[in-house]
Amino acid sequence: MTLTAPASAPPAQARRAPGRRPVRPLRVLLHAFLVLVALGWLLPLLLAVYASLRPYEETARLGYVSRPEHLTLDYYAQAWTQAELPRYYLNTLIIVLPAVAVVLLLASFTAFTIARLRIPGRRTLLIVFTAGNLLPPQVLITPLYTLYTLVPLPAWLSDSQSLYDSHLGLILIHVAFQFGFCVFVLANFMSTIPEEINEAALVDGAGVWKRYWRLTMPLCRPVLAALATLQFTWMYNDFLWALVLMSSGDKLPVTSALNNLRGQFFTDYNLLAAGSMLVALPTLIVFQLLHKQFVAGLTLGSTKG
Repeated sequence: MTLTAPASAPPAQARRAPGRRPVRPLRVLLHAFLVLVALGWLLPLLLAVYASLRPYEETARLGYVSRPEHLTLDYYAQAWTQAELPRYYLNTLIIVLPAVAVVLLLASFTAFTIARLRIPGRRTLLIVFTAGNLLPPQVLITPLYTLYTLVPLPAWLSDSQSLYDSHLGLILIHVAFQFGFCVFVLANFMSTIPEEINEAALVDGAGVWKRYWRLTMPLCRPVLAALATLQFTWMYNDFLWALVLMSSGDKLPVTSALNNLRGQFFTDYNLLAAGSMLVALPTLIVFQLLHKQFVAGLTLGSTKG
């Protein structure tokens, strides 16, 4: 006959269910503030979507904030054809895609030089690039306009035979104004890469180009994706420089196409809302395609170990 000892009872702490975290007033205020900020950003967008689905006669009679009697997608088809959006989409891609590629390439060159090469005055150079972001672009409108009309270009590159009213002019101005920000972000990220990796590559006989292209750039893919998303959005949404540095209507980017939906004596704001949604759609698609890389790039360096 064998006797079995009774199983020891679990400790009292193990039997207790984990208690809920106490509600802190500051945390409640923080969440309430974030909800209000989110609503402040989303409500205008939702109102524009709602208006684009209703006939103008209905909103003029009942008001924009009212229950709908009829919802339709006709305004989207009308905006697509009346604003000639396909042509303006193409103009935007001709400007934005080369500008994003060039600014990221040049900024990565400069950031690698500042962060990974021991050159004198590199910190001062980084401060200069950072300070350039603080310069308001509006103060340069007059000198840039004058300069663009004086810089000659061949006829095959610009119908005006100058930087003014050319896609190349818009590409250059976007690269110039976004260059400092990209250098600042990339240089700070590259400085977090362990120096031992660079030293090991030097021991193996890797030159500057191989250390840049084969070693550093693959490690910078998340931050490059985040910067590409931001740069595409900022350049795509630009309206100021296209308005100042271009005059031909058939060369303007898509943000200027909304002017085609405005009448001389009357403007259908529901039609304009539908056009705005179509104009904003590519940026939403780009963010959806790159949102994982974008979030990964934003959270880089937030944790250690």
